[in-house]
Amino acid sequence: MGGVLQHRFRLAARQGYRNTDLLPRRDRRASTLARAMDRFPLTRAAALERLERFVPKAAGAYAARRNLVDPQGDHRNVSRLSATLRRRLIGEDEVVRTVLAAHRFDKCEKFVAEVFWRTYWKGWLEQRPQLWTSYLAECESLPVTPQVHAAMDGRTGIDAFDHWARELTETGYLHNWARMQVASIWIFTLGLPWQLGAQWFLDRLIDADPASNTLSWRWVAGLHTAGKTYLADADRIAAMTGGRFRPAGLAESAAVPEASPMPGRTPLPATQEIDPSQPTMVLITPEDCSLETVLPQLDVRAVAVADGMARNGWDRTALGDAAARASGHWQCPAAAGDIVALALRHDCKQIVTGLAPAGPVASELAALRKRLGERGVRLVEHQRDWDRQCWPHCGKGFFNLKSQIPGLLRSLDLLVKTAPNRTGESLGKDCYTM
Repeated sequence: MGGVLQHRFRLAARQGYRNTDLLPRRDRRASTLARAMDRFPLTRAAALERLERFVPKAAGAYAARRNLVDPQGDHRNVSRLSATLRRRLIGEDEVVRTVLAAHRFDKCEKFVAEVFWRTYWKGWLEQRPQLWTSYLAECESLPVTPQVHAAMDGRTGIDAFDHWARELTETGYLHNWARMQVASIWIFTLGLPWQLGAQWFLDRLIDADPASNTLSWRWVAGLHTAGKTYLADADRIAAMTGGRFRPAGLAESAAVPEASPMPGRTPLPATQEIDPSQPTMVLITPEDCSLETVLPQLDVRAVAVADGMARNGWDRTALGDAAARASGHWQCPAAAGDIVALALRHDCKQIVTGLAPAGPVASELAALRKRLGERGVRLVEHQRDWDRQCWPHCGKGFFNLKSQIPGLLRSLDLLVKTAPNRTGESLGKDCYTM
């Protein structure tokens, strides 16, 4: 790959993601955005509708079929709510509560656990944010070779890998099980740096999340759970794709890449207190697009949209939907532009936004907090109860968090005690069957 593109890749790595303007032109087609948004809702209303349609499948059907990769690319074996949850158009608690209103926990445990996996990655990285900054530095220093370019374009000669690489480019999505295979082949068969593969996914996935993406690639490489690698297997790929693919020449062994020592855990951020007496501006970022559902009573004078923190058209669609809802909820104008100037224009002494975990938005908010402080305006990041209760259990392996799920469901008041489910079966006390 030429020196100009190499420079652009490094510049984007410093930003925490690659701007879509830096991608090859054919990867920026409007059809990619439209196709992805048709399958993966990016408004709250569409997300709630998708959730309602998925609920009947959230128990046995999901557990039995979730790893099967739909050869038509419709991905009907999974919820297709990941892009929605990534931007919190709906919250994890809303999803879990809705599913548990229809199914006993022991029937839908697999799906509920998958929701908690997303939380686990975020809570784990939040206690080791140095991994995010070191990952960005490594992306900046690694050469983007012709082999990397060929892999991203789907020109390796490995049928399954090439198909999934093209699907990612054309649709903005890959089934989670396919992501694991792609990552494994990238690292162990093609011998490419995991960091550049993670950056590739972060650029192009509609549900790209700094924590889930970075740590999942590290997990495949054997860097998350020390020495435990994930090796793609041709027979397994054939089984999960209905025989469509059986790639030849896959690596038969997996050597863990060299890496810096694992950093120690750091304390989770302290809860920031919102002052309800202060004139307030609500700031909507791609990290939380349904603040009107969780914030307390406030004297809200304006709503600001952090359009500069959007990395693609998908983010901008979600932000537009969030801005319209927030403006209607607080009966005040919503605007984009210079956030400091907007706060001063409306005489706001406090800006409230959703907590941004480790990632590009967190870096942007840190810089904004400094600018606001110089003008006497506080920036407060609101932490949802879901994160506040779950993250303390995310510092070790996932099963440490998993063992806490029953108690967390109770403390978050997500268990329906008496309502019948959609099949007419009374849950009663059995809803607590873990």
